[in-house]
Amino acid sequence: MSKTRNVQSTQHHMSLTTLISPTARAEHLRIDGRRLRTAESRRRVVAALLDCVREGDFDPSAEVVASRAGVGLRTVFRLFTDKEGLFREMSQAVLTQMASLTLAPLKGQTWRERLDDMMKRRFMVFDEAMPFRRAALAHAHYSSVISANNTAIQAALRQTLAALLPVEVTADRATFEALDMALCIDVWIRLRNDQGLKPAQAKAAVQRTVGALLSGAPA
Repeated sequence: MSKTRNVQSTQHHMSLTTLISPTARAEHLRIDGRRLRTAESRRRVVAALLDCVREGDFDPSAEVVASRAGVGLRTVFRLFTDKEGLFREMSQAVLTQMASLTLAPLKGQTWRERLDDMMKRRFMVFDEAMPFRRAALAHAHYSSVISANNTAIQAALRQTLAALLPVEVTADRATFEALDMALCIDVWIRLRNDQGLKPAQAKAAVQRTVGALLSGAPA
């Protein structure tokens, strides 16, 4: 009986296929091909934008993005009707990077060991996200998407820190706010860019600050 059902199913599928005209099938393939080309063009345009930002061009022109992506200028304007669309894609890339800070469980038996693991992760991600954060700060005043994403990122990092620390630390508002500031990406940017520190030096500076702030905290 199962064999009969399979035969009937195959015959039904074949009958549906034969009902579709060659012209209709060709049109279907044409539409699918166009969608694939559009998706590939979008991927290349976004990759080009991210490359520009990594290299320090925080406001690349559409011409520059099109050239680097290997697509026509009209394609850039068609895919992203304004810069807000490009910024949205850029912000999504940063959010994806930052997700690794909040989604993966922290390693360590004690809260101090988990704090050390958190700092290591932040330093690594912050160093990669620096150019995007700087670009975001440059555009946040007129991009609602970037402004909203900045707020979301900061809130997520703050919440993760608060959940990790013992209540004796979070209850001390001044200490918690100082810790939240010391462990934010803007401080990392200040140390790395403005003060010219190497990653290891910036890491040591932040760890020294955090250690001093937690000197009286419980083990």
